[in-house]
Amino acid sequence: MNRGNIVDFGYNYKELLHSINPHKKLGQNFLINVNIAKEEANFAADKKVIEIGPGFGILTNELCKNASKVIAIEKDARLFDILSSNLKCKKLKLVNKDFFDVEKSILKDYDIVIANIPYNLSSKIILWLSKNSMPALLCLQKEFVEHMLAKHGMHNYSKLSVVSSLYFKITKVFDVPASSFYPKPKVDSSVVLIKPIENNIRDDEINVISLLMMHKKKSLRNALADSSSQLNKQKNELRGIADSLNEKDTKIFTMSPNKILAISKEILKQLNQK
Repeated sequence: MNRGNIVDFGYNYKELLHSINPHKKLGQNFLINVNIAKEEANFAADKKVIEIGPGFGILTNELCKNASKVIAIEKDARLFDILSSNLKCKKLKLVNKDFFDVEKSILKDYDIVIANIPYNLSSKIILWLSKNSMPALLCLQKEFVEHMLAKHGMHNYSKLSVVSSLYFKITKVFDVPASSFYPKPKVDSSVVLIKPIENNIRDDEINVISLLMMHKKKSLRNALADSSSQLNKQKNELRGIADSLNEKDTKIFTMSPNKILAISKEILKQLNQK
């Protein structure tokens, strides 16, 4: 399939497209490639789907063909009015609201999120997915996806890599050229399939992981000592905890996500004993 081929939408899409000035603060880059939407919608077969930020409804239209039910949540009232007037589908429920303000009770019966989300919401939506154990097919900035999939020892291994690995099984599905969106972003995107992993990780453990990854090029001993102000502990005390661990001289970025989680648990255990 030619992913660079832009196809006209069912209604007068081009006319509508140029009638709306995209809001930069909302990170609006509208999908204009129907072929991409069709490929994404293949993952909606017989599922109840949440779409975040449907824009002009290119993907929404395809989801309505495949899904058993669709809820499309659009914050921009201008786009909500266009969608309400032009998308007629009995399976579809349109909501004019910020996704993060939608009541959980409304979304609890849905199976999957399928969306081309604004780049500036990527981390927030990944966090929401982790908290709600919801699978997703997302189109994200390509560099963001590379960070999600980075392995320990790689230069772009980060907190996002660690947390993503602990909470999800992530599979890259395909890349999406920047020309598939209007206005055209400066970077390409990637579509990923995200499936939650049963992993009971506490917020304080994530906090320690975050602190360690802030100093990922340092040894565990130095990384922990350099987190003294955030942990409200003396550096010597934290060095003492690190010295009790076999990995005290190991650089953080060389450790696997599960190893970093295990070390974070042990650090908290020792801190709570003091």
